[in-house]
Amino acid sequence: MNNLNWTSEADFTLAGLSSDKRVRSLLFVVFLLFYLMSLCGNLSTAIWVAGKLHTPMYFFLGNLSFLDICYSSVTVPKLLVSLIGGSSEISYRGCMTQLYFYVSCCSTECLLLAVMGFDRYVAICNPMHYITIMNRQKCIQFAIGLWLTGFLTSIIHTIFTARLPYCKSHRISHFFCDIPPMLKLACADTFLNKILILTAGGFLGLSSFFLILVSYIQIISAILKIHTKLGRSKAFSTCASHLLVVLIFFGSISFMYMRPTSMYVLEQDQLVSLLYAVVTPALNPLIYSLRNKEVKSAMKRTINKIFNLKMYVSNM
Repeated sequence: MNNLNWTSEADFTLAGLSSDKRVRSLLFVVFLLFYLMSLCGNLSTAIWVAGKLHTPMYFFLGNLSFLDICYSSVTVPKLLVSLIGGSSEISYRGCMTQLYFYVSCCSTECLLLAVMGFDRYVAICNPMHYITIMNRQKCIQFAIGLWLTGFLTSIIHTIFTARLPYCKSHRISHFFCDIPPMLKLACADTFLNKILILTAGGFLGLSSFFLILVSYIQIISAILKIHTKLGRSKAFSTCASHLLVVLIFFGSISFMYMRPTSMYVLEQDQLVSLLYAVVTPALNPLIYSLRNKEVKSAMKRTINKIFNLKMYVSNM
């Protein structure tokens, strides 16, 4: 296998999660439920937020919901097909396309979480200037900027990965096309690719996390100065869910990409990838959106309107 002379157009085979049929059947049910949770929760949040809530916080929350739909849809459908006995093969172009959109979503979410942290900082630490600083025009500019940056960054990663010859093997030790396991298959020098991962990780990942960290240090300092217990509780509740999402996302991403590829271990890295590629998009609506009173109120109003409309139609 090590001497195979694969062309750049060779198909790949994804290793998947298990060879045991019973385990695969169980995993299929579990990940299908997570995927449906992700689609239903994030789609509902995006629709209701877009239709009812127009503050900057909910504008970015709508972006996060849409991003999580894209995030999970890039990897999970192919995983589900392979778990029920479908083909584990993926074409070269399909692999590079999957890698491109996955890295795009990952990069964009880093920046989006940083902007959302800055939004909470301004809202709590500079409430008198909040509307001026986070006006609609600036929010749109932030959104366009972070989406463009994420997709342009992914173009560079994809080009540098696609230029490599893959002749060691055609079997990717992962359940989707990701950069670290693909570098292990390359039969050429991958030094530039590794430098690019560390550089992009430092610029997008670490800088975003640093901005969030600084924002929350200022936020916590401001909250501790609030005299009323109710006020402190409300402020902490507003920020706690965002901070939880940040810790899960950046913790797992840092583990995957901010270390040498020689330390890549199939089993443990698959578990970490499942955490941020499958589980986190499904949990975000629960720990971020659906716990929010305003979002839940907007959902209830919409459900009541739909129910009343059905009752009206049935009585006609």
